[in-house]
Amino acid sequence: MGNSQKCNLCSKPATVHLTQIVNNQIHKLDLCEECAAEKGVTDPNGFSLADLLVKSSDSSEKGGKILVCENCGFTQKDFKKTGRLGCPECYDHFATLIDPVLRNMHKGDTHTGKVPEGAMERKMFHEKIHQLEGSLQLAIKEERYEEAAKMRDELQAVRETMVAKSITL
Repeated sequence: MGNSQKCNLCSKPATVHLTQIVNNQIHKLDLCEECAAEKGVTDPNGFSLADLLVKSSDSSEKGGKILVCENCGFTQKDFKKTGRLGCPECYDHFATLIDPVLRNMHKGDTHTGKVPEGAMERKMFHEKIHQLEGSLQLAIKEERYEEAAKMRDELQAVRETMVAKSITL
């Protein structure tokens, strides 16, 4: 059997797996049965991740504090209805609602992005060439011609390796 996934909220084994596509972006959520029941995930056809975000903060609504964006007037109910926020400032106003769920879903609340394939190798070659060129110019300026010749040869070898690997700067 495949590797078992853990609940995004409590780390127990996940048995409920939700996938939602919004604006061509895939959002996945894995929950254990207890967390799924606690969040009201019983009908997969009528559930959205916005529901989870709003339900996770229903306790604050019951306490009388309803979050409202001061810039556009968007409320938690509007967010639940549309699954979207009203303006960029909503991210700040609804941070207490969004951040805990994002941290659980994505193992953090800061997007770090992905490094394109080959980018690290290209960067390494770029830095090596830049370092060698600087050292070569300094060796020539200081009239250390034997060292300069070695650096020139090393620089040529690095460039040939890049050509062989089809790496461009």
